[in-house]
Amino acid sequence: MGLSKTIWTNPSEYLRSVQPENPVLFFAPAALQSAARRFIDGFPGMVTYAVKSNPGEAVVENLAAAGIRGYDVASPFEMHLIRRLAPDAALHYNNPVRSRSEIAVAVELGVKSYSVDSRSELEKLIADVPAEGTEITVRFKLPVSGAAYNFGAKFGATADVAVGLLKRVAEAGFIPSITFHPGTQCTDPAAWDSYIRAAAGIAAGGGVIIARLNVGGGFPSHRLHGVVPQLEATFALIDRVATEAFGDDRPLLVCEPGRGLCGDAFTLATRVKAVRDDAHVFLNDGIYGALAELPLIGVIDRTRVVTPGGEARRGAAMPRIVFGPTCDSVDRLPGDVMLPNDIAEGDYVIFEGLGAYSTVTNTRFNGFGELTLATVLSLRP
Repeated sequence: MGLSKTIWTNPSEYLRSVQPENPVLFFAPAALQSAARRFIDGFPGMVTYAVKSNPGEAVVENLAAAGIRGYDVASPFEMHLIRRLAPDAALHYNNPVRSRSEIAVAVELGVKSYSVDSRSELEKLIADVPAEGTEITVRFKLPVSGAAYNFGAKFGATADVAVGLLKRVAEAGFIPSITFHPGTQCTDPAAWDSYIRAAAGIAAGGGVIIARLNVGGGFPSHRLHGVVPQLEATFALIDRVATEAFGDDRPLLVCEPGRGLCGDAFTLATRVKAVRDDAHVFLNDGIYGALAELPLIGVIDRTRVVTPGGEARRGAAMPRIVFGPTCDSVDRLPGDVMLPNDIAEGDYVIFEGLGAYSTVTNTRFNGFGELTLATVLSLRP
C-alpha cells in the first residue's frame, strides 16, 4: 500500500478522475490533527497514541506535528517506528506479556513505562529492567459495560491480585502506577467512573500512592449516525471522578486512544463488483481486508453510494446481504446493510470512519486486498 503523491480535494474528485478498480482508503491529515488537538485540549492529562490501531508513518508524523508526545507501543517494531519518526517521544510499553528479548529492546530504546497484570511477568520486569526512573503500571479489569467487546478477557488482573502487584512494584523501587482499559469503542462514560473508583480502592488497599493513572483507550470513533461520541463529557467525567476518588492523592492522568484519534481521519471507498440477481451485493473489499473489524464491533452505517460519475444514489434504502470478494463464504458483512435500491455494478460504496484497524488487518487472502492510500484535503463529498 502506497501513499499517493497527489493531494486531492475530496474522495469524490478522486473517484471521478481515477475510477479505481481496487479499494481506496482516503486520508485527511487535517482531520487527524483536529482529532489530536481535541484530545490534547480536552483531556485532563497526557495523551498518548495507541500505535497498533494505525501505524502508518503519515499518521504518526501528523500526530507528532499536532502535539502528541507519547505513544503506546506493543512490540519492538512499534518502538523502532516511533524512535525513528518521533525520537523524543515517550514510549509506554503496555503489552502486559513480553519475551526477555523484547524487554531488552525496550531497555535499549529507553522505555521508562511498562504495564503488568501478573506476578510472573512482574518478576521478569524486576529482573531485567533498571528500576531508577522507571514506571510500572498495574493493569486491572472489571466486568465490561458499554464497550463493543471485552479487553479483560485476555488482559487485566482482578482487584485483589492488583493490590499485591502494586505493593511489589513499590517494594522493588519502581514508580507505582495503575492502568485499565474500559473496552473498545466504549460509548458509555460511566465505564470510566467505575474503573477510576476501583483504581483508588486498589491503591488504598496496597497502601501505595500512585504516580499516574492511565485510563486506557476505548474512546470511540464515530461509527453510527445515531451514536455521536461525547468525548468532552467523558473527559469531564474522568476529571471529576479522579478528584472524588483520590482526593489529595490524585495521580497524574494518562489516556491512550487509538481509534478515537485516527478512526475518523480515513474513509474507505469500495466498488460494487456485482449485484447478483438484484439481491446480494458483492464488493471488492471485505472482512479479509480493510473491513475486518465489522464482524467484531458491527457494521458502520455512515455509508453512501455514488455512481462512477460521482453522483449520489438516492433510491430508497433497503436491506442487502453484502459479500466481500474472496471465495470464502464467511466473507460477509454482519447482518443486513441498508443500501439504496438503485445500487448498481460499478458504483462505489463509501464507508466513513475506517482509520482504525483497517490497514493492519488487510490479509491479501485469495489475492485480493490491494489497497491504495490517497491523501485528501477533506473527507466531505
